Amino acid sequence: MPIDLDHNATTRPLPEVTEAVSRVMVEAYANPGSRHAAGRVARQTLEDARDTVAEVLHAKPQEVVFTSGGTEATNLALLGFAAGRRGTIVLPPAEHPATEESVRELESTGWSRHTLPLGADGRIPPTAVEDVPWAKTKLATLLLAHNETGVIQDITPLVKQCTKHRIPLHVDAVQAVGKIDVDFEALGATTLALGAHKFHGPRGIGALLIRENTRLTSTQFGGHQESGHRPGTECVALAAGMATALRLWHDNREQRTARIVELRDHLESGLRTRCDPTVINGSREHCLPNTLNIAFPGIDGDALLVALDLEGICVSLGSACASGSSEPAPVLIAMGGPRDIALASVRLSVGIDNTQAEINTAIDRIAATVTRLRGK
Repeated sequence: MPIDLDHNATTRPLPEVTEAVSRVMVEAYANPGSRHAAGRVARQTLEDARDTVAEVLHAKPQEVVFTSGGTEATNLALLGFAAGRRGTIVLPPAEHPATEESVRELESTGWSRHTLPLGADGRIPPTAVEDVPWAKTKLATLLLAHNETGVIQDITPLVKQCTKHRIPLHVDAVQAVGKIDVDFEALGATTLALGAHKFHGPRGIGALLIRENTRLTSTQFGGHQESGHRPGTECVALAAGMATALRLWHDNREQRTARIVELRDHLESGLRTRCDPTVINGSREHCLPNTLNIAFPGIDGDALLVALDLEGICVSLGSACASGSSEPAPVLIAMGGPRDIALASVRLSVGIDNTQAEINTAIDRIAATVTRLRGK
């Protein structure tokens, strides 16, 4: 089996999750909108899942809207807030494609973009919000944790300004939920997106948290489900699977985090020792516990990815949603790093599936491959 160091792309559903999905598909198969006994069983199961998501993320159950995943959640938020309006949207550069493509669509309809700068560590300087044209701004968005660098943003300065000017703020927390504590109430965001498959839940299910009393225009039509925000018969089994995965993370988060940090740090230490010179991209203090974005100067990252695939090591150049491009990761360019370092960078992301033995093997194979590609 290949050694998976690409857990930011997706994760393997846990056995408890697949069991929950399978069981609920049989026991609560009915339409949760049906007004009979079988429908009530499905409805109760769906609402139990909603309660779990709300509890873990410090939201109210009525603030949880189930979606097909993080991408749909972000589309729903951005396009819903922008519907029938024009103005400026504020965001950092090099966001996830779910955001970037949505913003491009808004720009084609007359919206303008104000780009917040990134520092060399991948974080937004606190004073950057002072240069925003707040009088023209109608919407703001950002990643809580970047999918490529793992850098965690301090969103407090942006939240304060958005609150002051009564501007909705959407937070893409897809890479953060299930890896670090996320408190929707304390964050102060208007909406927040998450996707189950990033934390060992099933694919095809996610959620958008919508702060109570927020007006968000629906961009889909066909039913009254999910408080009118997301029409279509809810997939009760997948919602139960997501809730199970989130509960498992929450109940074991300290042990999981400690183990993942140990694996990530061991991987980093081994590669820095065996593959010198290396460059670590992004803040190490404010970073997801599982993510390492590392450059091997003198090597093309795309060539390294292919070579490592042949060695049975799964890594990434960045977002799986933006794969296929040989261009350097936009976020690394936005951080002001040299283009050759960006082109020599790969993303390594460990998970609870990994073992110490796998990490040792990965270090050996990556080091040997880097040495070979450098012609030493």
